[in-house]
This record gives sequence, structure tokens and C-alpha cells, in this order.
Amino acid sequence: MAFLASSASAVAHLPFSEIFGGGKGKKWNQLCPGYSTRLRAGPSFLSKFRTSTFASAATGKAGGAVPEISQADKTPPIYSWPHNKKPRVCILGGGFGGLYTALRLESLVWPDDKKPQVLLVDQSERFVFKPMLYELLSGEVDAWEIAPLFSELLANTGVEFFQDRVKLLHPSDYWGTNGPKQSSCGGTVLLDSGLLIEYDWLVLALGAEAKLDIVPGALEFALPFSTLEDAYKVDKKLRALERRKFGKDSLIRVAVVGCGYSGVELAATVSERLKDRGIVQAINVGTTICPTAPAGNREAALKVLSSRKVQLLLGYFVRCIQRVSDVEASADATGIRESQDIAECNSEKYVLELQPAEKGLKSQILEADLVLWTVGSKPLLPELEPCDKPHELPLNASGQAETDETLRVKGHPRIFALGDSSALRDSTGRLLPATAQVAFQQADFTGWNLWAAINHRPLLPFRFQNLGEMMTLGRNDAAISPSFIEGLTLEGPIGHAARKIAYLIRLPTEEHRFKVGLSWFAKSAIDSVASLQSTVTKVLSGS
Repeated sequence: MAFLASSASAVAHLPFSEIFGGGKGKKWNQLCPGYSTRLRAGPSFLSKFRTSTFASAATGKAGGAVPEISQADKTPPIYSWPHNKKPRVCILGGGFGGLYTALRLESLVWPDDKKPQVLLVDQSERFVFKPMLYELLSGEVDAWEIAPLFSELLANTGVEFFQDRVKLLHPSDYWGTNGPKQSSCGGTVLLDSGLLIEYDWLVLALGAEAKLDIVPGALEFALPFSTLEDAYKVDKKLRALERRKFGKDSLIRVAVVGCGYSGVELAATVSERLKDRGIVQAINVGTTICPTAPAGNREAALKVLSSRKVQLLLGYFVRCIQRVSDVEASADATGIRESQDIAECNSEKYVLELQPAEKGLKSQILEADLVLWTVGSKPLLPELEPCDKPHELPLNASGQAETDETLRVKGHPRIFALGDSSALRDSTGRLLPATAQVAFQQADFTGWNLWAAINHRPLLPFRFQNLGEMMTLGRNDAAISPSFIEGLTLEGPIGHAARKIAYLIRLPTEEHRFKVGLSWFAKSAIDSVASLQSTVTKVLSGS
């Protein structure tokens, strides 16, 4: 994801007067396009703003400490909202939770003086429809279809978008205290580019990132699969392996760690892509794949994995991952190191040490050209400043904010959290899963509850409605178990078509849905014609 540290660094070396004063505001506009008309200096506010006690925030790296900002440092620019009297809503994160909350706020009917100004902040320039990242690997979709630009999605709305990363967060609404002198300001957010944002209402939808630091070697040698950049990296690596192994007897070996939904979908997609040119091995600490999935989905997945000769290593956990060069492996095996070996084998191979998690199993050593990691995630919630008063967000052990049933963060009536940033329990006391379906529904409730809070109406409790579960199993193959028909599972081409229609309906805007629908229809028509031609050719050649 894009990151504006370069802009912040450049600004730090310019005098404050050269950025904002003396008719030289164009310098800031060149460094941060789109900011020039929305910046102002606010010393009177910042004199009340304790900048010296901030702690690190959602920098995307665990444990990264941010140096303290002293009072002697230059005053950061403050984002100037277009209207002084209208409510100010700042949404951090542009995934399913953040973007769909912004669009929900835009769709509601507001009194003229109550319609909020909405600012959406995300570190990437694109919204990513993550459930369809697998189709990028199979070549079934184009990047623009599942990863449109925020600027395009929000072009016809009143939502402002900033591409930036959250650095510091200072809420002032703890237990209803609305800032100094009982002002309407709910707090402030400092972005990595140096921009300071005052808000009345805050939405935390920062999402999560892959957790790779739980096994030695995973961070260095394994590739996650949760972002658009991850998908590009995996595709690039597969292309390189396909070129290198083309026409050779050696197979491409891919190890997928984790057999939840993500791991199974990834294993099915990669195995279909490689066909007879590769071997896919899926490792899982449990003895079943997709343990939380409906039985129909799990059975359909097992059938597809078996037909594509995916090797399931169930009941094992990865102890460590190490890198071994082909030259060293060849030297150990033959005792001879030839120049031909060096010329042909310049790629990296990896060794995974597997330990049994179940009795009766023995340790194993796997060799792989590519290791894909789908186990674990960590939320990107910011930490608040340490001080005498309890201003910290209530986080659970996983780093998610504890919320009440209206999705407001406990103790902070002006902050809402949803998606991966929220720890909300269902009626049975179990945490809701961090899935796109949950975030999609929470965004609808968050938008409505913001409307209710701003208009002094009762807030609605969130109730998750499970609509069923879907999983892709490759091109023209998927499994769907709708919740409204017990025991029904749609598989194969029918399941694939139903899944694509369901996701088409859930794309962010009507304009984008129309464009993507036309694109998918055209591709389907071309594929149908090609299939018909192939069939006719076979019939004619046979006769």
C-alpha cells in the first residue's frame, strides 16, 4: 500500500512560513496534492493539545515506537473542514467497514444543517474486494474490477478521501467529555504526512494485516495473501517459477500454511493454475479443513482438492522455515558442484520443518519453491497516549476494540469500531468472525447509528444475520451454502455463477457494478464462443 512518508519528510525540511505563508502555499500542494485548500494553522487550538505525550499508532508494524513530539517542534497543519457548523466524521480505513460506512452516510436523508462532512483516510489509493483476490491469480478478473480507485468510487459523492496512514490518535470523548471547555470536538487524528484532523465522530475500520512473526522464518521467507500487493507478489513469483521450470522435468512445489477458507481457496486456485507442472501441499494444525464451514462446502472443497492432487498434511504445525539454495542442496546430494548447476539453479528453495500436533504422526521435512502463509492476523488499531486519566481504548488480547451492541467503543461515545477493529460478541457470547460479510453488515448499522447519534435518536443494536458462506475453488468452480435453505450446497459452475452474482451485487457503487457486470458478461460470452468453437473443431476432426 502506498505510504506518504516521503511527503512528510520533504515538508519537515521546509520552514513553516514557506509552506503556508507569504503566498507560497503551492509548495504544500505540490508535496500533498489536494491538501492546499483544506489546511490552516491553528495555534490557539494546539495550545490546548498535548502533543508531547502521544504514543505510537497504527503504523502497520508491531511494536514500532514513535518519538515524542515536543512543544518546541513546529505546529502541524490542521485540516480545514468546508463547514464550521456541520458535523465532522472521520473514517480511518477504506475496507468493507470504512468505505461502506461512508457510502451509507451519503445515502441517508439528512436535515440540511445536520448532514455530516465525511473524510475517509486509507493508506492505499484503491479499495480492494478481498474475497475475489484469488481470481487475480487465475486470471479470471482484472485488477480494476476488484480494486477500483477511491477517487473514482467517491467522485459523485460528498466524501473526501486522503491517501495517508494514521500516526497518532487523541480522543477527548472519554465517558462523554467532549474536549476542553466542553467543545464539540471529539478528538484529533495525526496523519503520517503531518496533517492534523479534528473530528466530532470517529470510525475505526483499519482492518488487519497478516501475522507472520509467530514462526521463525515465516516473516522472511513466506508470502501472505491478504492485500492487492500480496496478490501481485504471489502472481509474480508464480510467473517466474513457471518460466524457470518450463519444459523441465522438475515440478514447482508450493506449500500453503493453513487450511481455513483462505488456505483452501488459495490451494485450489494455485493447483488449478499449475496443473501437472506443480505440486501443492496444504498444512494444517487441525485434522480437518475449514472447520467452521458448512459440511457441504467442506465436502465440495475436499473433492476438488483431491481431484487436483493437493496433498493435505493435517495435524501438523510449522516449527520453522529455512532457506536453502539449489546449489547447496545439489552439493549435499552429489558432492559435486558444477558450473551447469549454478547456471540452472539460481532460484531459492525453502525447507519447512513440520512437527506433529496429533499422536501417531511423525515429524516431516518439506521442500518448497514458494511458501504461502494464511494463518493468523493482527488488527491495526492505534494505541492512545499514556496519561493519568484512562483515555486508552479497551482492547482485547487480539488488539480489537471492545464495543457495545451499537458498535460504539466502550467508554468512548463518539468512536465507532467495526470489522477487524471491533470485538463484538453474538447472543451466545462468541466473538463474531472477522469476515467481509460481518464488516459489510456492520457498516450499514454504523452509518445508521451515526445518523441517529447526530440527530439525537436511539441507536440500534447490531444483530449479525448469517446469509451463508461461499468459497472459490478455481475457474468456473465454487461452493455456496445459503443459510436460508438448510443442507443446500451449490457446487461447480452453478456455485461459481451464483457466487459472482452475489459479489457483483455487493460491489461498492452502482456505476462500478454496471462496468464490472458488462466486463464479466463480455468475458463470459467470449469464453462460451471459444468453448463452442473447440467443441465443433473436435467433432469435425473426429469425423
